[in-house]
Amino acid sequence: MSVFVRESFVSCRPFASLFGYVPVKPGGGPVVVQGNGKNTASEKLQRVRKWSITAYKCTRQALSEKLGRGSRTVDLELEPRLELLKDDRQRYDHMTKLAQTLANQLAQFTVTQKTLGDAFTELSLKTPTLHVEFGVNAEAQKFLSKSGETLTAAINSFTSDMNTLVNKTIEDTMINAKQYEAARIEYDAYRVDLEELNLGPRDTVTLPKLEQAQKDFQSQRERYQMIRDDLSVKVKLLEENKVKVLHNQLWLFHGAVAAHSLSCHHFLEQNIRQVGEHLSDPSMDAPSWLEES
Repeated sequence: MSVFVRESFVSCRPFASLFGYVPVKPGGGPVVVQGNGKNTASEKLQRVRKWSITAYKCTRQALSEKLGRGSRTVDLELEPRLELLKDDRQRYDHMTKLAQTLANQLAQFTVTQKTLGDAFTELSLKTPTLHVEFGVNAEAQKFLSKSGETLTAAINSFTSDMNTLVNKTIEDTMINAKQYEAARIEYDAYRVDLEELNLGPRDTVTLPKLEQAQKDFQSQRERYQMIRDDLSVKVKLLEENKVKVLHNQLWLFHGAVAAHSLSCHHFLEQNIRQVGEHLSDPSMDAPSWLEES
């Protein structure tokens, strides 16, 4: 995409030349300083003066808008899309943080399940009379832990891709939107300045100022339109890309949760069936010491 803010670059020169002199050392002798800095100093002063005037105009325009006194240009097609994008970014960011919290908690949960499964296994080996009962629970906890690790990895992948969308792709467009807003304020500042001059008297003093104001306004208008058009294209492309990314990621997230739930359900069904077969086996019911006596 196009870069939305054009900056004026001064060609690189040696540091000393900025102050109007260039050190020369012919034949290894002493340095001879040749001074010709009037034009350079004048150009620097003009740039500073122009920047100061623009900064003043923009500050005045921004304050007028905040106080409700100044008029502003409103793009009824682009600005609602930017507001919607800003709101979506906040909601997606909140969703991503919740998903990351879920992944962290699930990771801790799977660690506890695995530890519990190891404890059941140890007790199964040390308690022959409850070998099957402890063993069944050990298998269940270890399977659930392993399945939980797979789900955790899937959620982490989801949050990683969402972070890229929210904090890089959308954020890049929001930075461009801020640059657009700055260009809009600058454009409005020169527009208001031209309108004020047009309302004033026309004489030999004001006519040159009015002509210069018209030139400045036209330049700012062209720059504003260029930034606006570039941003509009970028927002449209982002909207299309956002839908594709979310469509893919949400189905992957749902598929991971569904696969985890189904695998756990099938395993536990089989696990419970084995327990039922064990409990229904008469040979597994050893007589109590009271019955033997």
